[in-house]
Amino acid sequence: MGGKLTKGDDSPLTSVPTTKLEVKILETMRRRESKGTTMKSFNNIILKFPKIDSGLRKCKAIFEQFDEDKSGSIDPRELNHCFRKLEIDFTDEEINDLFEECDINKDMGIAFKEFIVLLCLVYLLKKDPVSAHSSARIGIPDLEATFETLVDSFVFLDKNKDGYVSKSEMVLAINESTSGERSSGRIAMKRFEEMDWDKNGMVNFKEFLFAFTKWVGIDDVEDEEEAEDE
Repeated sequence: MGGKLTKGDDSPLTSVPTTKLEVKILETMRRRESKGTTMKSFNNIILKFPKIDSGLRKCKAIFEQFDEDKSGSIDPRELNHCFRKLEIDFTDEEINDLFEECDINKDMGIAFKEFIVLLCLVYLLKKDPVSAHSSARIGIPDLEATFETLVDSFVFLDKNKDGYVSKSEMVLAINESTSGERSSGRIAMKRFEEMDWDKNGMVNFKEFLFAFTKWVGIDDVEDEEEAEDE
């Protein structure tokens, strides 16, 4: 999920995006990072969890609206309808690329958590000043502040502004908030492992988003619904 790792003769290990969309997301994030962040500490991010959770849950009604066959996931046709209804002016190719990027288990369906990640990636791409979509907004303005908080949080963690969060950067961010606590290193490692799905030592924005939805409790929403269906 985080791209392939490469290492030159004299250069450190780095992650390389493997798809055209990953390249675009990486370049967009680096431009956004050049503007800095309003986050002051990892505790600052944690304190925003309840508000972020509340904002992300607003996606549920949108998700259910476009899950036209009530299958519990959004297929490519339904996603296309969703983009048109929300007036998100992406091409069919761009929509398909986003679908493939967020359909993690490759079951040709976007589950609720994947839908949140997809919309946040759309927000990032549309906010990019060099993007052809920069003048447009997602047709869900209530969510834009929530998505901006997620982007801002990633920018805070990515200390060297290369578009990835490394293990050392995560440890530094946690240590800044928990100075003197012996457990801070373990907390940082646990958080990093939750983000680094492909275990390549580098976390991109998409991986960060999937972990973040879990941190604020979105997994609990899906578990509750599955229990109700049984």
